[in-house]
Amino acid sequence: MRAAVLYGKEDVRVERVKPRALKSGEVRVRIEAALTCGTDLKVFRRGYHARMIVPPAVFGHELAGVISEVRKPSKGGFVDGWRVGDRVVVANSAPCGKCFYCFNSQENLCDDLLFLNGAYAESIIVPSRIAAKNMLKLKPGINFKDAALTEPLACVIQGIEDCRLRAGQNVLIFGAGPIGLMFVAVAKHLGCTVTVAGRREVRLAAARKLGATRVIAVEEGVELVEQVKAATSARFDVVVEAVGKPEVWEAAVQLVRKGGVVNFFGGCPSGTGIHLDTTLLHYSNLTLLASFHHTPRSIRRALDLIERRVVHSADFVDGKATLEELPALFKSMAAGNQMVKTLVSVQA
Repeated sequence: MRAAVLYGKEDVRVERVKPRALKSGEVRVRIEAALTCGTDLKVFRRGYHARMIVPPAVFGHELAGVISEVRKPSKGGFVDGWRVGDRVVVANSAPCGKCFYCFNSQENLCDDLLFLNGAYAESIIVPSRIAAKNMLKLKPGINFKDAALTEPLACVIQGIEDCRLRAGQNVLIFGAGPIGLMFVAVAKHLGCTVTVAGRREVRLAAARKLGATRVIAVEEGVELVEQVKAATSARFDVVVEAVGKPEVWEAAVQLVRKGGVVNFFGGCPSGTGIHLDTTLLHYSNLTLLASFHHTPRSIRRALDLIERRVVHSADFVDGKATLEELPALFKSMAAGNQMVKTLVSVQA
């Protein structure tokens, strides 16, 4: 089969890869939709991901497709039930279900979280644990391109649940990338008033379309807190940082109201740190949290929102590329490509 293989830093090659035979409980999925992701861009730039992928390896993790082969589990394996022809969406991980964190409903922090990569290929082998716990059957009529949004949306759902977001709250979202825009869509659906601060007009326009009441075009060289305060006098109940920069983490804390919640959603570069005003934190009674990854529960909630058309690909997928074009696509993304998400056509 054809697949995009990551060899190292900014080194992706489209090659012929020999598919291996299935093991007990595994399924093979013919990929019908694969989407680009900010995490994949980070992996491309770094050449690896400490927890998710070690090169050389096929990469990519947002996908949906059709089961083309099933190997029934041996006695004592995971539950059987999948059939050739089933239309499915596959999450990029599954928890063990046995560790301290799984027993405490924090499966995203599982000590033995099993990751899956390989979306940029004609097919993918889904391990038995993921097939049993985090592969979901699609309802008739659900588009593969819509379904492929399930994994990133599930991460957003995790953040929404951590913040305990509710109707009537005033929310500030830093970042108008795919994740920031999904926060806009879900927060608006919940009945919140949403302000977005970000760059790139095409993405800010998408935020407006998704229901952001106010959009702030962030300028380089101008202090971020001052820009937001100059644009609005609103008091923010919740501030979500979906950029992943230490200076934006610090700004988020300064812009939330007393008694408010800050979610440091965007992961910053390894080894970075921030400075926080302890007096502000204490006397303003702030809640600071950081959301990571997703759980089987948030995967299912995400697919439900997609099935109900609260979130759909028309608002997020604005580019298209073939598998052969993928290496050049990631180079353009690293150079500042303004697409929100790109659909990669992996079939010949």
